[in-house]
Amino acid sequence: MELTDEDVREILDLVDKSDFDYFEIDYRGLRLTVSKTPHAAAPAPAASPATAPEPEPAPGKRSGREIPDGLVAIPAPMVGTFYPAPSPGAAPFVSPGDRVAPDTTVGLIEVMKVFAAVAAGVTGIVEEALAGEAEGVEYGAPLFLVRPDAP
Repeated sequence: MELTDEDVREILDLVDKSDFDYFEIDYRGLRLTVSKTPHAAAPAPAASPATAPEPEPAPGKRSGREIPDGLVAIPAPMVGTFYPAPSPGAAPFVSPGDRVAPDTTVGLIEVMKVFAAVAAGVTGIVEEALAGEAEGVEYGAPLFLVRPDAP
């Protein structure tokens, strides 16, 4: 039995309606990871004597990119293909200089023909867009840099 696009949509719908912030399923070699919020963290993997979890990136660093002081990254909540606009040729959801709130949609990530909105998760001003049109992104990869409002 294989997971169809409809199965994935149903799983996403169930997770969306649940109290979960993060969900991961590994089914016959297919790993599906769903995060409702950009900052939801995967549960720490259990370490066995033969394997240990990978170390977390150093503070201020994600996916090999140094995050300048005073800025925060909006990370990719999942692995997929990033789209900064709702459709080809349309204006991007956000651009440098735009103000964002935690629930502001900053882009879309496509996984198996299912699109998930990426929320900013922070209040502030977009300083830099890091991910381009139809760019493959890894979980946690910085998509935008934001100068957050002072607390």
